[in-house]
Amino acid sequence: MKLLLDQGLPRTAAKLLSETGVETIHVGDVGYASADDADIIEFARQGGFVIVTLDADFHALLALSGAIAPSVIRIRMEGLRSEALTSLLRTILQLWGKELESGAVVTAQEERLRIRRLPLVST
Repeated sequence: MKLLLDQGLPRTAAKLLSETGVETIHVGDVGYASADDADIIEFARQGGFVIVTLDADFHALLALSGAIAPSVIRIRMEGLRSEALTSLLRTILQLWGKELESGAVVTAQEERLRIRRLPLVST
């Protein structure tokens, strides 16, 4: 499993996750700090990354396109420090690693985690 952390998430979390065996990079470290969301999606798709973001736009772009990849983890908790984010992501990967490998979106809120399979469809 490879993670791509989006802008707004601490770069130091990428280092902490990598130290625990989860290959992780930050968009700012690969020249995508100011890239369009569509470009980040394509970079993640080509590289086999799961996107981790604070941004709801990734879910919307995947739904509109009917895409089955890349998987996205949306964090709906502001101000998470690197250690807390690392712990949260490791929990999500333990719970739903297989689903994320085959195409899913996870939304993480304070008291709730939710997963949906890709492609996203209206109900």
